[in-house]
Amino acid sequence: MDPTIIISRLQDNGLVIDNMLTGIPVKQERWKPAADKWSMLEVICHLCDEEKDDFRTRLDYTLHKPGQSWPPIDPTGWVFTRHYLDQNFGEMKINFLSARLDTISWLEALNHVDWNMEYSHPQYGIFTAGDLLVSWLAHDYRHIRQLANLNVHYMQVLAAPYSIRYAGD
Repeated sequence: MDPTIIISRLQDNGLVIDNMLTGIPVKQERWKPAADKWSMLEVICHLCDEEKDDFRTRLDYTLHKPGQSWPPIDPTGWVFTRHYLDQNFGEMKINFLSARLDTISWLEALNHVDWNMEYSHPQYGIFTAGDLLVSWLAHDYRHIRQLANLNVHYMQVLAAPYSIRYAGD
């Protein structure tokens, strides 16, 4: 693993997410394709919380606080306990982008990192610092795909009675 490539992709993904969320109509910010699916607002709130309270924190503990338990998180519960649907879309986007810039600065400032440092999770087993870094990038890609799918589904609704089937799967 080349951590500089991962860090560079994380930085690039901040721009990708920013571009994907620029110009979103107010009606679309909270729109969901189904009751059990997330809106764009919920996705950006989640990304913001994950940036600060999950990946960065847990990587920091793994690298700099060996043996200490990771602080608890509840990403699916945060949707409700942190009132994602009551948040301001523009502010949450800015908060995420600011947190991502802080992340990139923090990652680039790390010196002599042992990416094999381990954390033993009581439920999921051993994670290395390298596992966390590459999982962070994969997490970005999964939510970029989710945002793209939200755009497709929303466009499908707006396009009625026309079909997007010619676009392929």
